[in-house]
Amino acid sequence: MKLRKFTAASAVALTLALTATACGGDDKDSDSGSGSGGDKIKIGIKYDQPGLGLKQPDGSFSGFDVDVAAYVAKELGYKEDQIEWVETKSADRENALARGDVKFIAATYSITDERKQKVDFAGPYLLAHQDLLVKADSDISKATDLNGKKLCSVTGSTSAQNVKDTIAPKAQLREYSGYSECLAGLQSGAVDALTTDDSILAGFAAQDKYQGQFKLAGLKLSNENYGIGVKKGDSATVDKINKALEKMVSDGSWEKAVKDNFGPANYKNEPAPKIGQIVK
Repeated sequence: MKLRKFTAASAVALTLALTATACGGDDKDSDSGSGSGGDKIKIGIKYDQPGLGLKQPDGSFSGFDVDVAAYVAKELGYKEDQIEWVETKSADRENALARGDVKFIAATYSITDERKQKVDFAGPYLLAHQDLLVKADSDISKATDLNGKKLCSVTGSTSAQNVKDTIAPKAQLREYSGYSECLAGLQSGAVDALTTDDSILAGFAAQDKYQGQFKLAGLKLSNENYGIGVKKGDSATVDKINKALEKMVSDGSWEKAVKDNFGPANYKNEPAPKIGQIVK
């Protein structure tokens, strides 16, 4: 390997470069909020939730969480091509923020007291509720109608167990590996209902291949306050995101994102929540 001769001119060039970096060369995750130059921002989302966070076959991303996160990034000073979307699964969200893998996370991330011990939250930006998805011609209209019926949810989810424990003890639980499998079971009649957050259910039901086949029961079995997760202690970023969310609501972009992503499923969304207002 050849070694380059280190000249006085080289030393001057290196000194200037280091000085420029120290003075104004913010990295992509700096708190300055500037997306100028070639900086990028890494944002955590889900890749497998239609209507919320979905990676398309062509590599693009769509969904309400994606639209919210993109709006926030723009307000922080980043252009669309400066966003790097990072898949953050539910079990790894806190770790991803602690490691600095992402600047913030918008991924159906419900604000809870337990999670607030590990991360900080901006928002909330959506109030969702646990609900039921049934066939369009189903006579299931309340949770107690599930007694004797087959109720589906994904393995490890607490949603179906909550229904069985507190509302319909005679419901027959069916656990599948993913929501797509539950939907296929609902479509074929293998199960009678699917339960999770209404926003997630609406996202799946709004897909072209399912439009008109399913309906939301319209129950409010729990309150899920979706927030944007930020590394613990990063209050500056929380404040900037909150301002961006307030602007998104005031200029009509929030309502448009709701209609674009959930409209086909007849999703009766709650009004945009007030920043810092957690509904128990």
